[in-house]
Amino acid sequence: MSGFQIWVVAGLAITGCGGQPSTLPPAPPSCEGFVVEASACNGSAELCDRRYDEVSHATTHNAMSSAEDGWLAPNQRHDMLRQLHDGVRALMIDTHMDDREDVSVPSLCHGSCLFGALPMHEALRSFESFLRCNPEQVLTLIVEAYVSPQDTADAFEQAGLTDYAYAHDPATPWPTLRELISRDERLVVLSDDGGSPSWYMNVWDHAFETPFAAKTVDDLACETNRGSVDNALFILNHFLTAPLADESLAEQVNHNPLFMDRARACQDQLGRLPNFPTVDFYSIGDLLDVTASLNH
Repeated sequence: MSGFQIWVVAGLAITGCGGQPSTLPPAPPSCEGFVVEASACNGSAELCDRRYDEVSHATTHNAMSSAEDGWLAPNQRHDMLRQLHDGVRALMIDTHMDDREDVSVPSLCHGSCLFGALPMHEALRSFESFLRCNPEQVLTLIVEAYVSPQDTADAFEQAGLTDYAYAHDPATPWPTLRELISRDERLVVLSDDGGSPSWYMNVWDHAFETPFAAKTVDDLACETNRGSVDNALFILNHFLTAPLADESLAEQVNHNPLFMDRARACQDQLGRLPNFPTVDFYSIGDLLDVTASLNH
């Protein structure tokens, strides 16, 4: 069983005198396996009073697609819980309807669910557990959606995540990490199919990106792809696909000085902090070091 499976302590009915159920509330879900030792404000107290768009968030591409969870052609070695424990704070995920059984199930899949699948509600419950058990951490989900906004909203509601979700007005400044933590609105959800409900935000209303289809190191560029450079958030796609993700490709681009040099070059060229430096196989190379350097 993957480390990303949720551990729940079931509330047991306690029988009182006369055989009637006790009115004691059920035991709260366990935090075993979910607590991280990261300091406040995503690992650095220095970030607490910076706006969300003034912070760089270590980001994993196709975060759900991991070798640890048995996916074919994975994009990461480790499952999503391990990613969060290691310091990743933004995860790119894809949602599809898994039609392999008699009932279609909203799931996290990449392209075809034959490569691997996680039922959406299970994955989202684990994110809820992480947020509940780590009250000073802020998470971002960037969703490539092939599931309807309504089905997505239902899954978030079922998982208990909607209370954590932050809805941002593009006409106003982003709040600081401290403000998000104080409000307990510590989940930012951006999607290419977002817009409703208000917390399920259209990513291209808020962000822009560099191209995502690089095959060689020479293909990595600082030109913009989707979204307007006038938007506050900058997604720096920093991975190779030739034709699929591979650890050997990550070895070519995830290490410094190349990674840091590109991040700074794109920051200088586009005039924006790379908020989401995004990689395949984050456990190879220097994603966390690059993110820390961008934040100083």
